Amino acid sequence: MPVEMLTYAELGERLKISPEAARALVKRHRLPRSRSNDGKTLVQVDLTEINHSPVTRASQTPPGHDLVTALKEHIATLQADLLEMKTVAGGHRSDFERECDRTNKLLAELLKANIETVAAREKVAHLEGRLSMVRQPWRQRLAEVFRHVPLEALRWNSGRSARSH
Repeated sequence: MPVEMLTYAELGERLKISPEAARALVKRHRLPRSRSNDGKTLVQVDLTEINHSPVTRASQTPPGHDLVTALKEHIATLQADLLEMKTVAGGHRSDFERECDRTNKLLAELLKANIETVAAREKVAHLEGRLSMVRQPWRQRLAEVFRHVPLEALRWNSGRSARSH
């Protein structure tokens, strides 16, 4: 084939490579270049002399990119789990507060019942004491009363009643 004058874009199309790769190829082979009237660079090339076959390369990903992607996905999963756990915890918190209120009400009722029970026991003891007094014969009760009264009180009352007659 004869020598042709091609731009980097045209050379890239013929060789099925990008214009940047065509420019690097021209530099590597030190092919003669010149400027056209429109300002583009023209390359003198004999395509039969260039044995170029485009190499398919793996995508240019930086090393560790897969690890970073996997970690980002894992972080997203953990954040979703965290939101779910916060929702569950909020439900448990409301249950806890409801049970605390219920416990406080039951405790208040228990204390009130305990106070009423103590008062009832005191009243029972008082009434049992009075009942035991009533069950005694009247003479014993009278003797019991006089046992607790001091003798001076009886003398004073007896003297007063004698004077008033």
